[in-house]
Amino acid sequence: MKERSKEVTHKIMSAIKSVDTKPEIFFRKALWKWGVRYRKNVKLYGKPDIAIQKYKLVIFIDGDYWHGNNWKIRGFPSLEAELKTYSAYWQKKITGNVERDKKVTAYYQSINWTVLRFWQSEIEKDLTACIVKTIETIDGLKLSARSVCRSICG
Repeated sequence: MKERSKEVTHKIMSAIKSVDTKPEIFFRKALWKWGVRYRKNVKLYGKPDIAIQKYKLVIFIDGDYWHGNNWKIRGFPSLEAELKTYSAYWQKKITGNVERDKKVTAYYQSINWTVLRFWQSEIEKDLTACIVKTIETIDGLKLSARSVCRSICG
């Protein structure tokens, strides 16, 4: 099999969106329909897809391929097993994405923010469950905020 030129690869890769992907749009529209107001693609650490700063909540919609979940869909026993089928470049790229995701999640947890991460395939399979989980999380954060206010405000 002939390898692609750098120019062809660049053209293909530049067509791939990093914001406003179909899963992000489906998720955001459903969230908005349920009355949840948010900011999208805010300039916060790790570039969350959705942020609700009032409740210290960030939401990431992770593409299965780019963020290391594709192995489950393709039936591999692990991410490592799938990565062995990729070139060194893609192994490094996807492994780097997975590590960065862990670092970003740890950062938000360290400053007492809540992080929700949904796989593209989760949203495609059961959008309602993802929305319900988000709304339940927000409701819990609202209750927590009220409790703190009562204890401080009297």
